[in-house]
Amino acid sequence: MTLDPQSFEDIVSRYYESLYRFAFSLARSEADARDLTQETFRQLGAKGSQLRDASKARSWLFTTMYRAFVDSRRRQNRHPEVESDSVEHELPALEAEAPGKMDAATARAALVRLDEIYRAPLALFYLEDHSYLEIAGILGIPIGTVMSRLSRGRALLRELLEDRDPNLTPHPVTAPRPA
Repeated sequence: MTLDPQSFEDIVSRYYESLYRFAFSLARSEADARDLTQETFRQLGAKGSQLRDASKARSWLFTTMYRAFVDSRRRQNRHPEVESDSVEHELPALEAEAPGKMDAATARAALVRLDEIYRAPLALFYLEDHSYLEIAGILGIPIGTVMSRLSRGRALLRELLEDRDPNLTPHPVTAPRPA
């Protein structure tokens, strides 16, 4: 597939939002998610000619992003950053959310607390609507491993949401009314 400027813009327009959400679920910060998304599209610009079938652009992008994330984590483990406590007074104060309510931010906060090996499959399955087979391809793991990580990840997420942490209190569930 030739990647002319219009094709590149079409791909960016079509997949930017879902790639950013996946990047945010992996990186846990807006700045890192933006960098990861930008790096993914940079690689598309540089290596887009390797993409032979336009219908596989989504899987290629998600796989490329996940690999870039793993590479960055490896670099961070080899060369960790040292944080300074001297700027703690500059951080904004966070107000507690209203008890008994769970919104997307609460669910995302719980998801972010999960280990990356569970967070990535959960984000790809529930947030990006990938199939087990697509997730296996993106993450480079067997489909059985995808299924077990999804199962274990859901259980861990449920435990976090049932926790009494005020920032992770789930919204009360009500039974639907009969029509």
